[in-house]
Amino acid sequence: MSALWSVGAGLVLLLLWVRHRGLEAVLVHHRWVFVCLFLLPLSILFDIYYQLRAWAVWRLHSAPRQHAQRVRHIQAQVREWKNEGSKRYMCTGRPGWLTVSLRVGKYKKTHKNIMINLMDVLEVDSERQVVRVEPLVTMGQLTAHLNPMGWTIPVVPELDDLTVGGLIMGTGIESSSHIYGLFQHTCVAYELVLADGSLVRCSPTENSDLFYAVPWSCGTLGFLVAAEIKMIPAKKYVKIHYEPVRGLQKICEKFTEESKKKENTFVEGLVYSLDEAVIMTGVLTDEAEQSKINRIGNYYKPWFFKHVEKYLKADRTGIEYIPSRHYYHRHTRSIFWELQDIIPFGNNPIFRYLFGWMVPPKISLLKLTQGEAVRKLYEQHHVVQDMLVPIKSLEKSIQTFHVDLNVYPLWLCPFILPNNPGMVHPKGDEAELYVDIGAYGEPKRKQFEARASMRQMEKFVRSVHGFQMLYADCYMTREEFWDMFDGSLYHKLREQMNCKDAFPEVYDKICKAARH
Repeated sequence: MSALWSVGAGLVLLLLWVRHRGLEAVLVHHRWVFVCLFLLPLSILFDIYYQLRAWAVWRLHSAPRQHAQRVRHIQAQVREWKNEGSKRYMCTGRPGWLTVSLRVGKYKKTHKNIMINLMDVLEVDSERQVVRVEPLVTMGQLTAHLNPMGWTIPVVPELDDLTVGGLIMGTGIESSSHIYGLFQHTCVAYELVLADGSLVRCSPTENSDLFYAVPWSCGTLGFLVAAEIKMIPAKKYVKIHYEPVRGLQKICEKFTEESKKKENTFVEGLVYSLDEAVIMTGVLTDEAEQSKINRIGNYYKPWFFKHVEKYLKADRTGIEYIPSRHYYHRHTRSIFWELQDIIPFGNNPIFRYLFGWMVPPKISLLKLTQGEAVRKLYEQHHVVQDMLVPIKSLEKSIQTFHVDLNVYPLWLCPFILPNNPGMVHPKGDEAELYVDIGAYGEPKRKQFEARASMRQMEKFVRSVHGFQMLYADCYMTREEFWDMFDGSLYHKLREQMNCKDAFPEVYDKICKAARH
């Protein structure tokens, strides 16, 4: 009883403090209070619900039976839109706050919302080595489903809540992408409901123009209802080698050298300052030295980027064996390093042992509860960007990031970009090695101004024939956007499939210059 009185008294004092400071001030300057008391428990409930749902679907084998019915319902909604006179653009009815993108999608309020409740694994075809899934299947859900069966997918983008649909209609990358390419390059077929309500399957040999135009189109060519993704055999561990490197030129040389080695299953770099980094390489294996196994995904373990930094501070190399699924989602618990800005003491051992099992809060819940004041604060004083540049421009790119943003750590992830048709491909006739430079955090550059600084960054990326990931804030004009991306196939298909009255152009959907 005394414990209940203590808890009650604590809550009363907390409410009095919130009343004294003002709710908005608490949410802006002490957001961790709200996150720890409310969002972490809510996130646990979200996870429990979706895990129970996935287990029930798997046990009852209901997903394949219900899929066709759900697709017919989507087709019926599209035909209803046509019968109503096609007066508004269409978009998915999924609330904007549920997406992992930090961008606020205001178009949901004005467009015709098509409800798409497709979140199940449909089929695992071991003979073809292909898994067929619905678009709202998450990376955490997919690896949990496939790994016990001895399979995984070649490219597993980091965060648990990233969906297949988002990774196809936008893009996705992982430290294995120097071998397999972007997430879209591991897909072998898509199924879409088009603007006329028809259901179409596309692949490299069937409706190939549509197959190559869908990635990066952000849902402006049709509604994705299923995808087929390549599978590869899973192994128990990733043997990872940590190597600290100092000096920007040496960092870029070492990273490029390791990215070109096909024997490296995984290559990743964390840049902690302009001239300090740790380059990591890994291979899949079923054998491990027991003394070197690190279950980094356990809730009480240090955040991965902090763990890696220890090798830099100690100036020593190291080898560890990380369980495969722990490796695939190694940045999930700390949302890369974003969580340190939300819960400053989140990596403290006491917090990890007591509350680490509830981390991380759902990004969707963070968006839903951030409020206008926090949103504006983040927009003006926070950066979440991924820029894809040719690896030959890596040194110049890091220097530009340092001058325009000064955000650390930077995430480096190499990928091979094949010369396929579509919005994103190399400027030459052959595949080219690129690198994703991820900047997440508060810029330390003096007099940082979001719009001006990001336009400067976008100009640089265009100048080296690079690309900007479209989940983040984009400040380009329409002409600049289509200078960065190849719109020839995209515009041709929008004309052929009568998309212009059904879906907004991708630029109008994602760029701030068009949305404001």
